[in-house]
Amino acid sequence: MKLKRFKYSPVLGWSVSRYEVFQTCKRRYFYNYYAKYDSEFTREQIDFLKKLTTVPLEVGNIVHDIHKKLLERLQKTTQTLDSKRFDEYCYKLTKEYCENKTFAEIYYHQQAQIKIDEIYEQVRFCVQNFLQSERFHWLFDKAIARSSEWLVEPDGFGETHINDLKAYCKVDFLFPVGDDYFILDWKTGKPDTAKHAKQLVGYATWASYHFDAKPENIKPLVCYLSPEYVEVPVTVTDADIENFAEQVKTETEEMYQHCTFVQENIPTIKSTFTLTENTKLCEYCHFRELCNR
Repeated sequence: MKLKRFKYSPVLGWSVSRYEVFQTCKRRYFYNYYAKYDSEFTREQIDFLKKLTTVPLEVGNIVHDIHKKLLERLQKTTQTLDSKRFDEYCYKLTKEYCENKTFAEIYYHQQAQIKIDEIYEQVRFCVQNFLQSERFHWLFDKAIARSSEWLVEPDGFGETHINDLKAYCKVDFLFPVGDDYFILDWKTGKPDTAKHAKQLVGYATWASYHFDAKPENIKPLVCYLSPEYVEVPVTVTDADIENFAEQVKTETEEMYQHCTFVQENIPTIKSTFTLTENTKLCEYCHFRELCNR
């Protein structure tokens, strides 16, 4: 399936994660997206903190990448997995990821060490829950015939245009069955019904735009992988897509207010990006050392 392409423009693009950071703490938002404009700290300092990972984040990263490899393999062959080799691959990938990243838990002295075996067990648990799910076996019966059309974490950032506004809605896994497009989105953390439903409406909007699909033919599913495999379907209508477009417009315009030149995505001065009043959130922020909190 071919995706539409867009000419590059520096104007900011809306995404669920970007706006969530903007809402949570404007200063964190500044460090995340406008580090090169900071005159107080070096770009290297800020980028180092931005690249910190956490145990929950890394579990999610590893699981997503294993699922990507798993589905790409399924596109090539339906032969049964060698469970021993597969487990070895999962452990090797977990070890590689953990050894090549700096964890916030270590950097901020919350833990003495990162236990790779414990992270691997969480990863393996999530992956096995998917492999043993009805959905995984359903793929063989209903979707495998058109596996060449599967989109598994496609390249790029999932750019789309919503009423001429740039937005990013990158799917984990999209595939056709009959006239329908199914979207599966993996979640390794706790359920967040409102946030995840919003994401899935965004993915449905993305699919509608790129494939000229009707909302009733788009079937988004939030797939929780722990403590057990549970799917939460999100029904999308024309009204949902219209409301989503209005929400994107409102939230984009809020972020535009922190730009001195919108088309070039140049921010206002750092002091206008205020610190959150909820200091409990600072305990989980990678940039907390910059704010003396």
